[in-house]
Amino acid sequence: MSVFPYLIRKEFLQLRRDRKMLPIVLIAPVIQLILLGYAANLDVRHVPTAVMDRDNTAVSRELTERFFATDYFNRASGLESPEAAEQALVTGEASAVIVIPSGFSRDLLRAEAAQLQLLVDGANSTTGTSVLNYANIIVQEYQRELMRRGYGGTAGDAGAGPAAGGPQAPVRAQPRVWFNPELESKNFMVPGILALLLMVITMLLSSLAIVKEKELGTLEQLNVTPIKPRELIIGKLIPFVIIGFVDVLLVIAVSRFLFRVPFVGSVALLLAMSLLFLATTLGLGLLISTVSNNQQQAMMTSVFFVMVPMFFLSGFAFPIESMPRSIQYITYLLPLRYFFVIIRGIFLKGAGLAVLWDEALALAVFGLAILALAAARFRKRAG
Repeated sequence: MSVFPYLIRKEFLQLRRDRKMLPIVLIAPVIQLILLGYAANLDVRHVPTAVMDRDNTAVSRELTERFFATDYFNRASGLESPEAAEQALVTGEASAVIVIPSGFSRDLLRAEAAQLQLLVDGANSTTGTSVLNYANIIVQEYQRELMRRGYGGTAGDAGAGPAAGGPQAPVRAQPRVWFNPELESKNFMVPGILALLLMVITMLLSSLAIVKEKELGTLEQLNVTPIKPRELIIGKLIPFVIIGFVDVLLVIAVSRFLFRVPFVGSVALLLAMSLLFLATTLGLGLLISTVSNNQQQAMMTSVFFVMVPMFFLSGFAFPIESMPRSIQYITYLLPLRYFFVIIRGIFLKGAGLAVLWDEALALAVFGLAILALAAARFRKRAG
């Protein structure tokens, strides 16, 4: 008789006895399917868009309202100066800025080509390309409407009214992409990969290292020594902080010299922000080690309950603005979301702490809370 039925039965019995593996096998896929089913949306919607309307006429307001009458653009704020427009793009308050110069309606009445400028944040190449395409469609539809009303002159006679000689476009859009003018996807992806590498390496290695010592019994031996739990935790985590810093410097060098990704910010600020992020990942690794009895459990828990949700819901793979409102609220609980903003802001925009302080504060709060919870569980288990 074949031994396979007995081996298969033994494995299922072992799985049933391991109560911590059952939720990973049965519940985690359902949770991920629900979350990712809503979040996995490559369509760009609800792009925060600011307006600097220096013409401030009925015609200029009609044009801007055409942008916000669609699902593609959401009104962010009104701006009064080019400096305010730049600040809005750097801080992320707006991903696009519509600039309508003074004299816009006057040029239309004179049958001259009225100028319209669209400033786009190109740090996210996917969003930037979509914004340009959406804006081009809206402007073209507006041009056709204006020409039906009688605006626009002939190509050789800008001062004449509509004529049969072929009307010229009454509105001329001038797109301008900031921070990533060529809209190269690598400039957006490579800094994000640094954040993913930090999360995977530090969280996974720290949790597996501690669980391995638990399996070998060396952790219990350390617990009966005069070493305090606080000292044991710090001693366990410091090597992974050093590894994280080395990885950050390596990725900066590779992205700069191999992939030619621009780095216009401060290396010191990036290392400081990475330390805040490492506090959350190492805290999660320590927390996972306290709820796992073996390395398999630690690996599965890390992947299914932490890495996959963070990967899909943090804005790396899919635009957060395009997710349902309920899923967007969940993303505020993910430290990786804030670190993506920080790392891309430093890499591509040269943003400083004055711009990134709110994301840094969020990472600090998450790091302290997760480390405190993990340390408390570790002391309890050690006791």
